Amino acid sequence: MKVLITPRSYGKTDPVVFDMLKDAGFEIICNNTGGILKKEQMMEMLRDCEGIIVGVDPLDADVIASAPKLLAISKYGVGVDNIDLAAAEKRGIKVSRTIGANSDAVADYAFTLMLGLARKVLPIDAACRRGDWKKITTLDLNHKTIGIFGLGAIGKLVAKRAQGFDMRILAYDVFWDERYAAEHQIEKSDPDRIFQEADFISLHLPLTPETENFIGQRELSLMKPTAILVNTARGGLIQDDALLNALKENRIYGAGIDAFSEEPPADPSWFALDNVIIGSHCAASTSGAIQNMGRAATENLIRDLSQNH
Repeated sequence: MKVLITPRSYGKTDPVVFDMLKDAGFEIICNNTGGILKKEQMMEMLRDCEGIIVGVDPLDADVIASAPKLLAISKYGVGVDNIDLAAAEKRGIKVSRTIGANSDAVADYAFTLMLGLARKVLPIDAACRRGDWKKITTLDLNHKTIGIFGLGAIGKLVAKRAQGFDMRILAYDVFWDERYAAEHQIEKSDPDRIFQEADFISLHLPLTPETENFIGQRELSLMKPTAILVNTARGGLIQDDALLNALKENRIYGAGIDAFSEEPPADPSWFALDNVIIGSHCAASTSGAIQNMGRAATENLIRDLSQNH
């Protein structure tokens, strides 16, 4: 049986995952292009495969249709917006995710972005390298208000970290965990209240038709001029052009964006701003998270394929 591995970080810190697949009798095909596979590449490489461990590469209905032997899809991560779940279900293809494997890493990175922006770490570093040793006044996190959109595994860990900064925590989630919220002093809030009151906003929503363009010009206009927006979830949650204009006009204090609608962003003006920290969709890229995701994705694929034979 052939399996396709598309994530570039798979096995990088834990090569035992390749042995796990080989010991299970699988022939491994790897993505050696150095980048995210395009649709045509996916169709070619997946054609004779029964299983796939996939990152953010496209697995739409056309790609799935081009792989008549495909029996199992193992997501290397949790977001499945790149997978046509209806097409997979129609074919009886099992789809799994590595829930919780990278949650701590992403929560840590969300706070890394908040701290970096609030304390202007990059502008201060750049000024010092130019020989400019003046002191720059920045913002506090301690005792501020954080708004969390999406109180799932990662959002909950962000809330726990916020408690360490004695922050007031507002959150919004359509599936509200009343017990967890009560235990961690999290206030249930509607979106507009969060936009208006939060000093820091952290996005941890899935990308769905309901959440696409969740933040646009209207929502940005509600935010404080001292507010910081962080997205370590999915590109498409924010209207990139609206955010870019808000940053150019200093209508908010800053933004930390690890996921764009188009990666990398095509507009070069993003890279000229000093009030944005840009990530390459790398919030989950720690050695520990990569190992956790690799093992979980491998175990999921082996389990699902073994049930079909």
